[in-house]
Parts: sequence; structure tokens; C-alpha cells
Amino acid sequence: MKLVIVESPTKAKTISSFLSDKNITVLSSFGHVRDLPKSKLGIDVENNFEPQYVIPTKARKIVTQLKKAAQKADTIILATDEDREGEAIAWHIAQVLGSPEKKPKKSTTKKEGAKKEKPPTTLATKRIVFHEITKEAIEEALLHPRFLDMHLVDAQQARRVLDRLVGYTLSPFLWKKIVKGLSAGRVQSVALRLIVERERQVAAFVPQEYWSVEGIFNGPKKSSFEASLFSINGATLAQDGITTATDAERVAQEIRTASAHVTSATTKQTKRSPLAPFITSTLQQEAFKRLRFSSKQTMRVAQGLYERGLITYMRTDSFSVSAQSVNMARSWVKKNKDASYLPPSARVFSKKTKGAQEAHEAIRPTNPLLEPTTLVQKNEATFNDSREEKLYDLIWRRFIASQMQNAIFSSSTLDVVSEAENTYVLRASGSMLVFDGFLSIWHSSITQKEVPVLEKGDALTVDTITPSQHFTQPPPRYNDASLIKILEEYGIGRPSTYAPIISVILDRNYVARNEQKRFEPTEIGLKVNDLLVEHFPSIVDIGFTASMEKKLDDVSQGELEWQKIISDFYGPFKKTVDEKYETVEKQKPEEETTDEKCEKCGKPMMIKFSRYGKFLACSGFPECKNAKSLPGASGGSFQTKTFGPCPTCKQGEIVRRRTKKGRFFYGCSRYPDCDFATWTQPKDEKSADALEE
Repeated sequence: MKLVIVESPTKAKTISSFLSDKNITVLSSFGHVRDLPKSKLGIDVENNFEPQYVIPTKARKIVTQLKKAAQKADTIILATDEDREGEAIAWHIAQVLGSPEKKPKKSTTKKEGAKKEKPPTTLATKRIVFHEITKEAIEEALLHPRFLDMHLVDAQQARRVLDRLVGYTLSPFLWKKIVKGLSAGRVQSVALRLIVERERQVAAFVPQEYWSVEGIFNGPKKSSFEASLFSINGATLAQDGITTATDAERVAQEIRTASAHVTSATTKQTKRSPLAPFITSTLQQEAFKRLRFSSKQTMRVAQGLYERGLITYMRTDSFSVSAQSVNMARSWVKKNKDASYLPPSARVFSKKTKGAQEAHEAIRPTNPLLEPTTLVQKNEATFNDSREEKLYDLIWRRFIASQMQNAIFSSSTLDVVSEAENTYVLRASGSMLVFDGFLSIWHSSITQKEVPVLEKGDALTVDTITPSQHFTQPPPRYNDASLIKILEEYGIGRPSTYAPIISVILDRNYVARNEQKRFEPTEIGLKVNDLLVEHFPSIVDIGFTASMEKKLDDVSQGELEWQKIISDFYGPFKKTVDEKYETVEKQKPEEETTDEKCEKCGKPMMIKFSRYGKFLACSGFPECKNAKSLPGASGGSFQTKTFGPCPTCKQGEIVRRRTKKGRFFYGCSRYPDCDFATWTQPKDEKSADALEE
């Protein structure tokens, strides 16, 4: 009998449906079967940083079941995901069930590190990988098993050990110097720093006044168009070129009284090419922009689609796709569109970033011929909810569009010269869609503006000239899409880590989403960030973190020994932490006595500080342990708002609060005297749980 082991029960069920061989059993490990212990560091820093893995309590029952099944099997086939995490899970399963079959590590001449190993005894344990869960892919993988890739395993171990050392060393320091219960993360702290720095840019921003001048001109054959001031005396006008109402009105008056004519008229065709199929980062960004999905939601929904065989693996940084899938996409275009929509040859996309795993595939539908509407109408696959349907639709359209013709626009520009005391040029620009091409599938917001066909020298009359006041805007706060984009640009994190990075800083209450779904640091987030930036600059340094990611990539390629990375980092890091314990003073939490009396003992209530932010507590502590949330305190830096009177007690105000896990809800300010609470924002506006999600 053959025993196939995967991570998830859904994946196991899907694979089982493809296998007709009754001698094959597919079981799930339900994720990791071993991990570092929670109760201690779990890393032997004196013995080459050897991890001390344990079987978590929640995994013991599963491990027992896997061991019993393995005893009856002739061959164990490890079919976990194809990335570093999946390879590590396969290795841990093999370690639990018996010695794994693994390929000797190659030695390296490029970098220090990889040791030569003797080939281990060959056992009946095999490793298979696949990009998609389809019958053909599974059967092909079973025909071509491979060794466990210990370089991938080592890269995952290095990340896990590195993060454990940082977290378990820095967190107690934060407890001692700020408040109990805080934690620090290697990559998450950099993301927090980006959000804090952007918040301070917003706070420090001083709006600057500037003015634009627009005019409406009439030309031959009753033509009329709008143009904006472009240059003065041959010098292109900067955005803040006119800064006062007086100057703007003077310019407008000169143009009103001067003659005008067309000095330049151009029309040309412009092309817009389709984007590459999705990779992890672009899927998360687009799902947020179009569907308002958080990064965590996107990956959760994509995981379900992958495990049921609808899309390829969703953690990837490669734009590569199989020739078969490209042919199927082109076949769909040929059948459902006319010939003008199909390029003469297939489009090929490549990712130039070093470390991109080109052997992997981009995210695409496993069967491009299955349209979203077809799946729903024929019930060929059941979407668990509308989110799965929407995300599949997005992935399908992006992939089909990637193999279609360019969209073509007709772009026109008119320059109008107005010669008075000064020479002013006003410009009118417009663009009209001539051929929709891939945009017929990949629906995108297109602003079309028609400019009349005029010739150089045509005389014009002035209809209206209007100066308009504007103010410069601060840089926008990060949202899921923009934060992932900047992390990717800096080389921080990898496909499997973007969503966890955001989830962790939200769960730790270091940041919160405001009404616009943008991240704002909480008070505790600001304190943690400032302490780390001042005393541990390398930990939150963007360049240092990116270089560490590069080293982990080198480990995965067999070019660097993982223990060397840890050794080079940990020595100086531990020394710095030990020194800071002695030199950094404890930040005393801000406490303030209020006029409110404790309903239990009558003593004044005080505003105190915890890892969840400010709260109300009795000044009689520890004799009286009465404590409650501070009305309106949500942890964020945005202002407290009220949403009308409480419908239950009629005395308090409805305020927005946040649970310990980060979800927003609305409740009475008189809690606990009044326990009114709801997820839905009053006045029938957008629900609070929708804001959180």
C-alpha cells in the first residue's frame, strides 16, 4: 500500500478523487507536525543553534494516526506544497515517521557553507511536487518522485530560528522597558516602522496653496474644448507655480483679453499592453483594490481554490506558465472573440528579480476554459461563498487577458497660445478607446476625453477663464495593497510572508485600520517602534532586513550554510540586548486620575496603559481589581468619534471599540452599566466587521 501525506484535509479529498488505485491512501497532517516549543527558546545556542523540535499537543493525535497508517504502507509519498514551508513540513513528517530519503547537499564554491554529506540509506519515502491539483498533475508527479530538498528545508529552518531568537530575546526586553505582554518580530518590526514613518509624515505635513488656470475655448465648426495652463514664457508651469489668488487672477485676466490660436495639434495611437498573470504580491494588491479583500482574506480564499483544484499554487513569485495553459487561453480567445483579439504568438512574461523561482508557475486557473459563469451554471465546482467566486473570476480574467491583444487608444493634444504681456500656452489632452483588446476581459476604469480635430493656426475665441484654488496633499497612509508593494520593492519578505506580516502587527495591536482601510499606528505601536529604532536600529533597518532575505535565498540555493547566518547575526545582537538592559531606562506608562468613581468601591478611576492601549482601572488596585475599556479607545491614532445616543439605556453615547483580536465593534460608553454592543456601524453605514475584514 502507498500512503500519500498532504497538509490539508481539503487537499487530501481532492487528490483522492483523482486516484483510482485502491492501494493508495491519502491522509492529511493538518499542517506542521513539529515545531519549536512555546514555553522556552527551544534553540541550543551553544550547539550550532540546533532547533529542539517538539510535537505540539494539537498535532499528537494526527501523528499517532499517521504512524499507524505508515506501518501498513510499503511506500510513503510526501505531497506537501512545493515551497520552503511545504518542504519543511514534508521533512518534519519524515522525521516523525522515520529517516527520510534525502539528496546529499551540494558543496558550494560561490559562498561559504554547504557541507558534503554521504548519501543516506535509501528508504521507501518519496517526495512529489506539483503546481496544481489536477488528475494529470498528480499522475505525472507520482511518476517522477524526487529527493527531499534539504536546502529548502534549511532555508525554512533558518527563518524560523532567526525569528525565534529575535522574538524571544527582544520581547522580554519590551516587557521590562515598556509594558508586559509586548512582542517584537524581525520582519514585522520593519513593516511597523514604515507605517509609523508615514504617519509622522502625514502629521508633519503642512498644506501649500497653489492655483491652476483652466479655460474653455471655441474654435471652427462650433468646436469647444477645455485647456489648462501649461507654460508661461516658454517655461513649463510647476504644480506650485502660481501660489496666490492675486497672481492667478492676473494671469486669468491677461488670457481673457488676449487673442488665442492653435499652435500645435497632434494625434497618435498609443497601445496599452496586458499585465502578467498574478503572482502572490500582485494578487493581494489587486484583490484589495478591486474586491476590498485584506491580504489575509485573499490568501485564505486562494488556498481553498487551490486545494479544490481550481487554481495553481498561490505562493509564487514567478511569471512562468505552462505551454499547455497558454494554448488553452489562446483557444478560448479564438473561440469567443474574433481573430483581431489574438496576438500572432503567445506572450511570455519574465521576472528579472534574482531569487525568483522560474520553475514555479504564476497563479492561474488550472483549466482556463472553465469560465467563472460556467462553473456556477453547470455546478462543475462549488464555490464555498461569493468571495471564492469573485477571486476565481479575477484570476481567470487576468490570465486570459494576458494572452490577448493590446488595447489601442487615439491620443490627441492641442496647444493653445495666448499672447499678451506674457506668452501663455494652455494644453488640452484627450484619449479615446479605438480597440478594447484585452480590456474586453480585464475590465479597467478608463477615462475617455475627446479633443476636437483642429489645425495649427486655427483662431480661437475665449469662452471662460477660471482660476482654481488647490492645496497640496500629504502622502497617503499605507493600505494592504500599497504596504505589500513597498515591502516587495525593498525586498522585505517573500510570497508566503506578506499576509502574515500584516496579520501580526494587527493582532499585536501595533496598528489598526481606519475607516478608509488604511493603517495607522496605535499608541503602543508608536512606543515599540521608537524604542526599537533608537536602540536596535539594525533590526528595523530596511537594508539589513532585505540583505537577510537575500541570505535566506542563498541558503535555499545551497550557496550558504544556514547556521553561519544565525551565528553572524546572533552574537552582536545578543551583546547589544544585554547592554541595553543596563542602559535603557523604563518608560513609565502615562497614568491619569479621572473624575469617574469606581462602581465597586467608590475610589477614583484612573487611565492606565497596557499592550492593548489605554483603559480605565480602579485606583484602589490591587484591593479593587475593577477595570474596563476606555470609552471610544480603539487603540489607533485617529480621533474618537461618537455615533449617536445608545438605543438601550438612552444615556450613553455609542462609541467605536476594538476587541483584543483587532475587530472593530460599537458599544455604549457606559459599559459595563450598559452592555449594548453591535458589529454594525449605526445609521446604516458600512458595518464594522466589513471594515475589519
